[in-house]
Amino acid sequence: MELKQSLSTHLEAERPLRRYGAVEETAWKAEGLGRSQLDIISMAETTMMPEEIELEMAKIQRLREVLVRRESELRFMMDDIQLCKDIMDLKQELQNLVAIPEKEKTKLQKQREDELIQKIHKLVQKRDFLVDDAEVERLRLPGREESRAPT
Repeated sequence: MELKQSLSTHLEAERPLRRYGAVEETAWKAEGLGRSQLDIISMAETTMMPEEIELEMAKIQRLREVLVRRESELRFMMDDIQLCKDIMDLKQELQNLVAIPEKEKTKLQKQREDELIQKIHKLVQKRDFLVDDAEVERLRLPGREESRAPT
């Protein structure tokens, strides 16, 4: 329907239309087209002006940037949660070993205790680096506060 109106307007005005695509370059003959052919609307026959397309593209780009930032935040959060779970599991196992009196511990249990302490230490360091990276990322990407501000 929109195409019919644009064709009739174009034929009446006999001036080129400012549109995206090949519509302005195509010589349309409305009388030669059947009803079904006039109802077909393709991407090239859109009524959006180039300026409108550019504005829409800019909006989409800003939205993409916001989504990329949010994805990054969520990935950091998931990594943090996993590290915390791993640390808690190791601490629980260590707590069970520490509950055994020192005189009753086997050499293997003492070695395991030392291993657990080392693993916990490494995971805590890894989590600290992750938190630092998340903070650097947050500061590196401008507009974070603006994207969350109410509009």
